[in-house]
Amino acid sequence: MALVLRVTAATPLSSSRLSTKMALRPTSSNKTTSNVSFTSKKGGGRKLPILLFDIMDTIVRDPFYHDIPNFFGMSFEELIECKDPTAWIEFEKGFIDEIELSKKFFKDGRPFDLEGLKNCMSRGYSYMDGVEDLLCDLKQNNYEMHAFTNYPNWHTMIEEKLNVSTYLSWMFCSSLYGKRKPDPAFYLEVLRNLKVDPTNCIFVDDRQRNVEAATEVGIIGLHFKNAKVLREDLFRMGIDISIEHRKAHD
Repeated sequence: MALVLRVTAATPLSSSRLSTKMALRPTSSNKTTSNVSFTSKKGGGRKLPILLFDIMDTIVRDPFYHDIPNFFGMSFEELIECKDPTAWIEFEKGFIDEIELSKKFFKDGRPFDLEGLKNCMSRGYSYMDGVEDLLCDLKQNNYEMHAFTNYPNWHTMIEEKLNVSTYLSWMFCSSLYGKRKPDPAFYLEVLRNLKVDPTNCIFVDDRQRNVEAATEVGIIGLHFKNAKVLREDLFRMGIDISIEHRKAHD
């Protein structure tokens, strides 16, 4: 798994940050660097690093690819061909509400059962294999974690189903900011709100382009493949992932 840390030209490189940048270059074996040091004068005494997680297909299974085509009685390819190319993006940015979405979801404006669609999506939400245990271990070790996700206000349906806020906040949802990954402005908005150096943040996403956009503003990016690989990557970076609290209940 490639781990790349870049600093924008507008950000001066101190000797300490330059050392960190050099240490985090990907190796030929494609492994993350061990025991990265996370420090910041702006940390405010918080435990670092701060962990930012994409939600769909990183924390939670995305029903869009299988369940939603089945709901409409279509293949995935047919659904892509029929749906409006911008309606969902506008919904994710909070520019339209669900009623407006229902009117323009399909290019031809055909009506559909909006509540049925929402119920279908809710049934399809589940934690990705092994991810809840990983979040629990990180939470037990007092890491600060936030969702950093492209999703409409329907994230409340995920919360109702899975109680994701047990582990992380829903602080950075696209519908709340009018921005979507990989827009650099969204990443910078996150950093402004967190008030920490970008090198003290780790961002995890299943989409490589979103990870690359994070590294372009100085955030450490990890490409999510599965929970086992992510756990190994975080452990190699020196992230404390004790599981003793779970062993006690086995």
